[in-house]
Amino acid sequence: MPNRKHPMKSYITTPIYYVNGSPHIGHAYTSIVADILKRNRQALGVEMMLSTGVDEHGQKNQEAAADLGMEINAYLDMRCAEFREVFDRLGVQYDYFVRTSREGHKQAVAGMEQSIFDEGLIVKKAYTGTYCKGCEEFKKESDLTEDGQCPLHPTMKVEQTDETNYFLKMEPFREKLLQHIEDNPDFVTPTAFRNELKQMLSEPLEDLCISRPKSRVTLGVDLPFDTEFVTYVWFDALANYLTNVNWPSDGYEAWWAEVEHLIGKDILKPHGVYWPIMLMAAGLPLPKKLSVHSHWTGEGGVKMSKSIGNVVDPNEVIEMMGVDGLRWYLARHMRADSDSQISVELIRQAYNGELGNKIGNLLSRVAKFSNKNFEGKVPVAGTLTAEDETLRKTVLEAVSGLADWINLPEIPARVQAIVSAADAMNEYIDHQAPWSLFKNEETRERCGTVLYVTLDCQRMLFEALRQIIPASADKALTMLNAPKAATPWKPELDKLPGGTPLGEITALFPRVQ
Repeated sequence: MPNRKHPMKSYITTPIYYVNGSPHIGHAYTSIVADILKRNRQALGVEMMLSTGVDEHGQKNQEAAADLGMEINAYLDMRCAEFREVFDRLGVQYDYFVRTSREGHKQAVAGMEQSIFDEGLIVKKAYTGTYCKGCEEFKKESDLTEDGQCPLHPTMKVEQTDETNYFLKMEPFREKLLQHIEDNPDFVTPTAFRNELKQMLSEPLEDLCISRPKSRVTLGVDLPFDTEFVTYVWFDALANYLTNVNWPSDGYEAWWAEVEHLIGKDILKPHGVYWPIMLMAAGLPLPKKLSVHSHWTGEGGVKMSKSIGNVVDPNEVIEMMGVDGLRWYLARHMRADSDSQISVELIRQAYNGELGNKIGNLLSRVAKFSNKNFEGKVPVAGTLTAEDETLRKTVLEAVSGLADWINLPEIPARVQAIVSAADAMNEYIDHQAPWSLFKNEETRERCGTVLYVTLDCQRMLFEALRQIIPASADKALTMLNAPKAATPWKPELDKLPGGTPLGEITALFPRVQ
C-alpha cells in the first residue's frame, strides 16, 4: 500500500453531545473512532488535536433539568461529569473537552453573530413554522413523515410555532457552497453523503432562524444586538469547533486548516449546510472535511428503543467484556454508508470469537509453551523456511495498513486485515505443530524457530492494535517484553530479540459466558 503524503497537523472533532440524557452507544462510537484516528495519526508522527464534549444550551437541556427538579448549573455539571467519565473509561484521549457554558466560547459566539449582523446578513421577522423539539429545528413539510411527524423523533409531537425571530440569509451562499463541494471532492465522505448534501442544496434555501425568544428558552448565549433573545442552539454549538482552538485569537489558523469533523448522518444538514454558510457569512475558511458515518441499529436492523429493550449501554458492555471488547466491535463492524447492527450478544460473539479464540489464545499458547520449554525466554530463530517467510510477509502486509493514514470509512477494513493475519498465524501454528517438534532432539531447533516467528509476528500485530485496543495491546507487548516501538511507527520484522525473557503470561481476553 502506498504511503500517503499526510499533513503534519490534524485537528479532529466529534459533535458535542446534548446532555438531556445519559451517554449512549452513538456517542461512544463517534468518540472511539475519533480516538482511533488520533492514535493512527500520532503513530505516523502527526501533531494531533482531538476535541469532544457537551452542548449545554437549548430547550431540551433546560426542560430535562426542570423535569429532575434541579438547578440548571448543577444539572449541567452532573451531566458533563457523566460524559467525561464515560469517555475516560473508553480510553478516548481527547485534548479538549468542550462545555458551551464556558465564558470564552459564549463571547466568541456573540462576536461572530455581531460581525454577520454588521454585514446586513441577519434580519428580524415574524415566522410561522413547524418545530421539532428533538432536533431543535424548524422543519419544512417535505422533511416530515406522511402523518406529519419528524422521522428522527416519531414519538415527539412537532409544534406549530408563531413567533418573531432573527434569521440568517442562506440563499446568497448556496451556489458558492455547491461550487466548493464540486471543487473539493474530499470535502464530504463517503460519496453517498456528498450526493445527499448536493441534493439538499439543489433548491433555494430558506433563511435560517438563529434565535429563540427568552419567553421560550433562556439557556443559551444572549444575542449581542438584542438581549430579548438567545442564540439558536445549533449556531452556538457549531462555533465550538473554532473556539476550541482559541478563535478569534491568533494562532488558531494552523489547526483550522486541518480540521476534520466526524459526524453521524442525522446531523449532515447542520454541518453541511448551516455551518459552511455561517462561516462564509463571517468571512472565515470552511472546514477541510466532513467525515460522515451511519447509525447503529438493534439486531435484525430494528431501531433501538428503550421500550423494545434493545438499547446497548456502553457501561454494561465494559462491565462484561472490558473497554476493548466494545472498542473492537465498534471499529470492526460499522459499514461505510449503511446502518450496522449491534447488541450485547453480537459484541460477545466478536469478543469470544475474534479477540479470544483468534488473537488472545494464540498468544497464551505460544508464550506459555516458550516460557515452559525455553527457560522463560523468546526462543532464538534458526534457518527460516518458505512457510515462515510467507507468514511473515502476510502479517507485515496486514499490519502496514495501520502504518498509513486512515480515513474514517477505512477503519473496518484495516481491522479485518488484522483478523485475517491472526487466522494465518493460527493455521501456521496448527500446521507446524511446535509441540510435536519439541519432542525430538533433532527438530527442537525447528520448534524454536516456529515459536520465534509466531511471537515476532504477534509483536507486530499488537503494535498495530495499539491504535484500536490500546490497553490490551500494551498488556500483550508487556507479556512479550517487546522493545518500545519508534515514532513514526513502521512495522519491521525481527525486532523481538531471541533470548528476551518473557513477562508474566495471563489470559488477554478471558472468555465471557
